Amino acid sequence: RRPPRSTLFPYTTLFRSISATLGKDSLRQAMIAAIVGLALVVVFLLALYRFLGLVAVMGLGIYAVFLYGVILLFNVTLSLPGFAGMILTIGVAADANVVVFERIKEESRAGKSVKAAVATGYERGFHTILDANVVTAITAAVLFLVATAGVKGFALMLLLGTGISLITAVGGTRAMLGLLSNFRWFSNPSFMGAHGAQRGRWLQIDFMKKRFLWLGISGLVVLISASSLGLKGLNLGIDFKGGTQIAFTAPPTSLAKVRTIVGNVTGESSAPIQGTGKTVGGSESYKGFQIRLRTFDRTVETNLRNQLESKLGAKVTSEENVSGSFSTDVRNSAIKALIVSFLLIMAYISLRFDFKFAVPVIVAVLHDIVITVGVYSLTGREVTTSTVAAVLTVLGYSVYDTIIIFDRIRENVPLMRTAPFARIANVSIWETIRRSLATTFITLLPVGALFFAGGATLKDFAFALLIGITAGAYSSIFVAAPL
Repeated sequence: RRPPRSTLFPYTTLFRSISATLGKDSLRQAMIAAIVGLALVVVFLLALYRFLGLVAVMGLGIYAVFLYGVILLFNVTLSLPGFAGMILTIGVAADANVVVFERIKEESRAGKSVKAAVATGYERGFHTILDANVVTAITAAVLFLVATAGVKGFALMLLLGTGISLITAVGGTRAMLGLLSNFRWFSNPSFMGAHGAQRGRWLQIDFMKKRFLWLGISGLVVLISASSLGLKGLNLGIDFKGGTQIAFTAPPTSLAKVRTIVGNVTGESSAPIQGTGKTVGGSESYKGFQIRLRTFDRTVETNLRNQLESKLGAKVTSEENVSGSFSTDVRNSAIKALIVSFLLIMAYISLRFDFKFAVPVIVAVLHDIVITVGVYSLTGREVTTSTVAAVLTVLGYSVYDTIIIFDRIRENVPLMRTAPFARIANVSIWETIRRSLATTFITLLPVGALFFAGGATLKDFAFALLIGITAGAYSSIFVAAPL
């Protein structure tokens, strides 16, 4: 039977074939990345929050059970991007606990009993968690609606994980702490790591006084990124330009030999050819290769496969043919997703805060996206549909940290009516910088595991997230708040 024609992407524009061996290997690498990422998050939570960290780990266990139940209930087919989304949600689930736990410790240091600190921490932290998760959910929903089939799996898992993490962080861990706070042994603040003064006083610098320095640094980095984009451009993959991509394995072979065969068969002597895995023998010899051709010709592709098999003993592991019409659809969908996400986030921030808060949020997000894309331009990394998914995810995460700071500014404005706004902004950053940095770091842990252990298929996706999330942490403190 002919498959149903998609209203967004016609079925005739894409042909993809991936071997079972490649799929199993990629799945194994993704599972290793998930285990490593989860282990790192658990260690971080226990080290920083002690008994609260143990409660958070139990909350992550409940979250994992719920997520698995939802996958079974809706019969979700987990693709490789879906696994990436699931790994990323480990950080999402932990972030909500970090926001609340830092608030609980703050209330405890202010002199409240542990039971009162838990109640106040969840009450005041709920709005911050809700706003931050809604923004992440908005970007995931937009990505799901307009993305290609492969990226939809990532968007769906991110959307499901965000919703479930909100339930487990606000409901599950709160119920456990509410129950434990009735016991006498739990009334010791040391259990929560909240005894004594808050550490990290060196972070309390005058951020607003040096705002022109921060903005100048950001402006310089953005200028370098924009200049690279204008002069060098992006290394667009076949998803955006159309063409053929072939991956194969062979006995140790030099790149020069592969390039000669490809040039003789296709006439594209400058076609991008990459060695995958570790080098063997000489610095230019590999066992795995990836070829990208500008042409979309089945005859040329078949001839190339035959030549590779006969002259190199190659075994093709995957092939992907993308027509020009498909690449145009991908590009248009990416632009549409970016615009819609911007508008929805701006509307939500204006509704929940004020329009004057929405403007610096959008400026900070643009700052992060330009830097992320600029790094891709400077390094020459290939831009694929997964890169677009990562950039849109950065859009949501960039706002996450900003909302943490802005929510405290909104809370402090009526409490510090006589203070200059610069003073209010400084105090708000001082009070939230630890949780802002903690949420960023705890998100980077599973993303870093994805980058180092997720395999070549997910490495570029994780790279964009590493750059974007780091830029988002900087812009929240040094761009959005000063603006």
